[in-house]
Amino acid sequence: MAGAIGFTKLLTLVGRSVLSPDRPILAHLVVTRRCNLSCAYCNEYDRVSDPVPLEMLISRIAALARLKTAVVTLTGGEPLLHPSLGEVVRYVRSCGMNVTLITNGFMLTRERIQLLGDAGLQELQISIDSVHPDEVSKKSLKTLDRKLELLAKFAPFHVNINSVLGLSDDRAHEAVAVARRVSALGFSSSVGLLHDGGGKLKPVSRSQRQAYAEITKLARSMPHTFNYLLFQRNLIRGKPKDWRCRAGARYLYVCEDGLVHWCSQKRGYPAIPVQEYTLDDVRREFGTGKGCAPSCTVTCVRQASALDGWRRQRLPDPMRARGSGC
Repeated sequence: MAGAIGFTKLLTLVGRSVLSPDRPILAHLVVTRRCNLSCAYCNEYDRVSDPVPLEMLISRIAALARLKTAVVTLTGGEPLLHPSLGEVVRYVRSCGMNVTLITNGFMLTRERIQLLGDAGLQELQISIDSVHPDEVSKKSLKTLDRKLELLAKFAPFHVNINSVLGLSDDRAHEAVAVARRVSALGFSSSVGLLHDGGGKLKPVSRSQRQAYAEITKLARSMPHTFNYLLFQRNLIRGKPKDWRCRAGARYLYVCEDGLVHWCSQKRGYPAIPVQEYTLDDVRREFGTGKGCAPSCTVTCVRQASALDGWRRQRLPDPMRARGSGC
């Protein structure tokens, strides 16, 4: 699942959005494709890849800094499998960019939490899908509650817990239970809407809509409120929302091969190495329409594009023209 935004990251987003559209607000940087879990709904991992070498990541981070990127989110796979993650975090901060991390949380220890804090990590997000693990997802409250307690006690950085709706009707009440526990621990919370392999909304049932309303009462957090007002109130009712997606410009997805894509669900374009990505590329993708936008649930792209809706898009969707089924 895509990453939700915390308060610090939100302030950065707002500040940068009122400036030139030539600056990326958020980049997701894959540090390893490998994951220690195999959640059935996820298409963003494998079980065999080696971590991206540190020197390659440093080169890619330097390229993002050259583009004046505001926030870099380290992701995977499972980024805690990378042996040099602390050095990666520290280098992002040394380049003057904010740094956040998306993890499944299983490998968190007191020592790792302190290492990440010492390196300068500013925000960490975990998605929790259920109360008990099963064949669909291992990311459950039962398996992660001890890790949440460690974060509550030792994390010097912001923590956001994202619960997920759309997996099944049976899990709707479990998302509410997750939200209650998160609220008790004092973390910020948000809700992700499950998308298909193309990033589009999967149908949400009545019970899931009711769960969303209850979570909204519990959350009372900036990330959740922002997402609700931005797009989720439409999608949760099954209504598409017209908006101007700025993927490839305000938001960059840099895969394990170092190529820039629109997002994790729309790989294949523009597929340019981030070290070769230029201002011209940013400007082109800023103005390019995306046919997949109205029913998209990829939160990070929505957030990074949020305040640019008044600026025009003038170019046709290249993926649709190529017959991608976007």
